Amino acid sequence: MRTTPPNPPAARRRWTRSASAAVATAALVLAGLGTAAAQANATPEATTAAKTTSSKVTWSATPCATPKKKGELACNSLRVTGGLTAFQKQQATKDGVTPKAADATSPSGYGPSNLQSAYGLTSAAASKGSGETIAIVDAYDDPNAEADLAKYRSYYGLTSCTTANGCFKKVGQTGSTTSLPAADSGWAEEISLDLDMASATCPNCSITLVEATSASMADLGTSVNEAVKLGARFVSNSYGGSESSSDTSYDSSYFNHPGVAITVSAGDSAYGAEYPAASKYVTSVGGTKLATSSTTRGWTESVWKTSTTEGTGSGCSKYDAKPSWQTDTGCTKRMISDVSAVADPATGVSVYDSYGITAGWYTFGGTSASSPIIAGVYALAGTPSSSSYPAQFPYKAAGTSALNDVTSGNNGSCSTSYFCTAGSGYDGPTGWGTPEGTGAFTG
Repeated sequence: MRTTPPNPPAARRRWTRSASAAVATAALVLAGLGTAAAQANATPEATTAAKTTSSKVTWSATPCATPKKKGELACNSLRVTGGLTAFQKQQATKDGVTPKAADATSPSGYGPSNLQSAYGLTSAAASKGSGETIAIVDAYDDPNAEADLAKYRSYYGLTSCTTANGCFKKVGQTGSTTSLPAADSGWAEEISLDLDMASATCPNCSITLVEATSASMADLGTSVNEAVKLGARFVSNSYGGSESSSDTSYDSSYFNHPGVAITVSAGDSAYGAEYPAASKYVTSVGGTKLATSSTTRGWTESVWKTSTTEGTGSGCSKYDAKPSWQTDTGCTKRMISDVSAVADPATGVSVYDSYGITAGWYTFGGTSASSPIIAGVYALAGTPSSSSYPAQFPYKAAGTSALNDVTSGNNGSCSTSYFCTAGSGYDGPTGWGTPEGTGAFTG
């Protein structure tokens, strides 16, 4: 289905999988070895180094980042395997206790209160979201999804969200609660990440998990349609792949849903456009490095970039038409991204997961984290008007205090500077910036 990658390194990571590569990947995961360094300014040599110190964060792509077969899409998540995250260092400064590196017994990433603080959502998260449903679309089944979500929400003091109380629902792509896809431990990690981030930003929201039979665009797209059919007005998609000439038909078949906020992660392979983030009907979500600061906001952000082959995606689509509300002049077609949120694993988010790995707490990054975060912000902002395309909402708030403009960092080299380099105003890696409250996500 998709044969042309956004750039050659992404092609090797996403669309080919030799037996030796599969074995090597499995060995790395089992051994707990990271494949990337944490520093946003790290050199490619540093990011591939096998040795780490006790404080240097390492991580590896989750197994679903390597598609099972040609034509499948990849998840956009990475799991920390060693070192001390930004959250752990922050806690150590507060209490003077040196934390354990990559210790599954306690959270090592940012939790709900951190994310709500960073994005001006504390008040809204406490009082809004009731009656709204966020749909999470992923491939394959996570048998422990509800139980793991319960662990996350209980630990952080969030209200219970279960099948029994009507808050949580898990279905296959046809809407069945009993006919579910085959279980997959890699996609289970992705599912836990997505469910937890939706909960972190909109704890009063209901959640519907729609599990596609496979990671093909047809199955995932069918799942998007099912999510909307079931009543979700906020649909998060944390997957992607290289663009193709079929994308415009996928747009009309799966993503053209007026009145529904559909968020899609921009990709983790650094500069280069991916689909479905390139769809003109979705909000494409880039990734940032998030850290505390002495500013009035208390936080600071820059473009997430690990190396020339790892970081937030961005770029000018080859196929998708430019939506009317997007007015940058360097790209004649659809430009990625629209907005952004935290994605750097070194400044990553806390997730509880138990299927296929040691049950416990893990820190995740990747634009798989930023997509459900933004879906949650849309949900806090309220149901979109029936004929609207919510991707345009942030453009109406461009340049206002409703968005944190990210002005530093890049995700690679490009001939048109803003395609890959942050600056004042709009840029590809971070769009118009990150949320500061819900004002930029309503309409």
